[in-house]
Amino acid sequence: MSRFEIVPHAGGYLLEMDGLPQSHVDLEDPRHLAMEYMAHLAAVLRGVNPPAPAPLRVTHVGGAAMTMPRWVQDVRPGSPQIVLEPDEALTTAVREQLPLPRGHRIRVRPQLGRPGLEALKDASAHAVVVDAFDEGRVPADLQTVEFFGHVARVLRPDGVLVMNSPDEPGWRHLADVVAGVRGAFGPDGSLALVAMRDVIKGRRYGNVVVVASHRPLDVDEITRQVGRWPFPSGVLAGAELARRTAAGRALTDGTARPSPAAPAPGAWRVR
Repeated sequence: MSRFEIVPHAGGYLLEMDGLPQSHVDLEDPRHLAMEYMAHLAAVLRGVNPPAPAPLRVTHVGGAAMTMPRWVQDVRPGSPQIVLEPDEALTTAVREQLPLPRGHRIRVRPQLGRPGLEALKDASAHAVVVDAFDEGRVPADLQTVEFFGHVARVLRPDGVLVMNSPDEPGWRHLADVVAGVRGAFGPDGSLALVAMRDVIKGRRYGNVVVVASHRPLDVDEITRQVGRWPFPSGVLAGAELARRTAAGRALTDGTARPSPAAPAPGAWRVR
């Protein structure tokens, strides 16, 4: 399992895994999201049907410090959430040092993401959030067309996949991931990407949130929600998304690879 440490940082606590910042938790204000990509995940989840503050059934592939489950519980109280987190030592440390809020319905299962998701019932989730790392890279088996087929099965007809998929400038790996998502969810109207503007422009390595649904996405609403956060971010969809990822070839269980390794920690911005 990964090496981890929980340290005070930016009005809360920072979880570092394998020497890289992975999660930030503010116990006093779960809506305070200090990491840009967490804000992007939240922007998408806020617009998922049914509208907030109605509860959502959410499955999280990767739990870490439980930042997003805490946010969902605060914004949509009573949401039944499943967290697939195989590192039991990490979960124990998080529960002890960063207690979960009272009255939550967050259930942590000590399972790897792929088999844990495959075991879930059809149409059992409004949202599937994939934010999982092993030694600083997204595991290969969470990026294949077969995996995305299981995500599509687990989601309700109006459900949404929200996945953190980091890549280097050029998006060679991300293009392959998008091709796999497209194979499971359909045409480009069902896909969008959210990222910092300098990541979209190809100026640096960074997190990219992949959004997919069985139904056409409301890109305008996603853009409005993203604009509420104090990060210079953008949304890519439609013809421009198709053009930027046209070279992608869907990864399969036989050809899968982990995501590219992150650069030195200083390249990851935490506010």
